[in-house]
Amino acid sequence: MAASPSTFTSSSPAPAAPQNGRDAVYVAAVPLRVAGGPARMMMSAAHDLNMWDLQRYMVALKPPSPHNQIIVYDFQPQNPEDVWVAIAALSSQSVPGVVLERNLKRLPSKSCWFVGLLRPEGLEVAKEFNRRWPTDLKIGHHHCRHYADGNWTPD
Repeated sequence: MAASPSTFTSSSPAPAAPQNGRDAVYVAAVPLRVAGGPARMMMSAAHDLNMWDLQRYMVALKPPSPHNQIIVYDFQPQNPEDVWVAIAALSSQSVPGVVLERNLKRLPSKSCWFVGLLRPEGLEVAKEFNRRWPTDLKIGHHHCRHYADGNWTPD
């Protein structure tokens, strides 16, 4: 089962705990960070005109132990709050991107979908995928939803 854009249309129930000692895979939609001023006005206009959904998708791995932190992978622009990055992104130009890895104490409470359980070797496969992922970000062609869809193939 691979995560696909159609998977992310509504919240799906999450399991109470990962099964068989494997990490649970989630995809979460989080608000897009935008600086104030012209960039925020431009993004608001794009949202109001239904030109662009102002959120980004990230992948979260929840370990079987409740004491371990959640690992989150996030493909986004290197400087998401730069007005020139926003202009380039809205005009379908490529911008430099980066895959961030960080830890969270808990999953986001809204817009977070369980997509499956990670295969036993899945974490190593994911890390290799991240090393090879082209980081040129282009809205509509190579962005966070493509990353979430392409990286995670749970059982």
